Amino acid sequence: MIRGLQIIAENRVGVLRDITSKIAEHSGNITYAQSFIIEHGDNRGKALIYLEIDGGDFERILKEIQEFSFVIEVSEEKPFERVFGKRVLIFGGGALVSQVALGAVTEADRHNLRGERISVDTMPLVGEDELADAVRAVSRLHRAEILILAGGIMGGRVADEVKKLRKAGMPVVSLNMFGSVPKVSDLVVSDPVMAGTLAVMHVSDKARFDVSKVKGRRL
Repeated sequence: MIRGLQIIAENRVGVLRDITSKIAEHSGNITYAQSFIIEHGDNRGKALIYLEIDGGDFERILKEIQEFSFVIEVSEEKPFERVFGKRVLIFGGGALVSQVALGAVTEADRHNLRGERISVDTMPLVGEDELADAVRAVSRLHRAEILILAGGIMGGRVADEVKKLRKAGMPVVSLNMFGSVPKVSDLVVSDPVMAGTLAVMHVSDKARFDVSKVKGRRL
């Protein structure tokens, strides 16, 4: 069972090394990790470390990490999968992104009311380089399940990054637009609301829609 561990600690060299060593000492397997400096509030300037751990003696890990002199606070938290669930990503022009989000959020709400967890992330972007960098970064995002590209024209570097992303196993849905992106996407949809709806149906455990079964189609 995956369990989440949140630690607030002093921002100093060796903190992450000592914490991860303690987890390994008690047979815990770290399946996800993030660390950043807190910018606001009472703990401003301190390090927030969040880890998801599979197996091991979690209670002992929690107790012994709390005993480190550099640790300020330790708590068990629900894993991100149980809180935010699977992520549907929407990149592109603002007006079209909002229409895709309308379909995605409406469909996600329907599934989340039945106990699933699907979140929708949007990023309005303009410019080939900006879009290409965002698409490239998707493979590094935790819990990302599908990408929708919403715009009037996309190609060049963006299309190159879409190809790489698909090879990494991430399905890509494109709106029907000018440029080469529709040619390299898994599915092309003319209606932005429907694009968002279908993307959520694809990641849902309860819906009966699979992008791989309509790959190369235009709707």
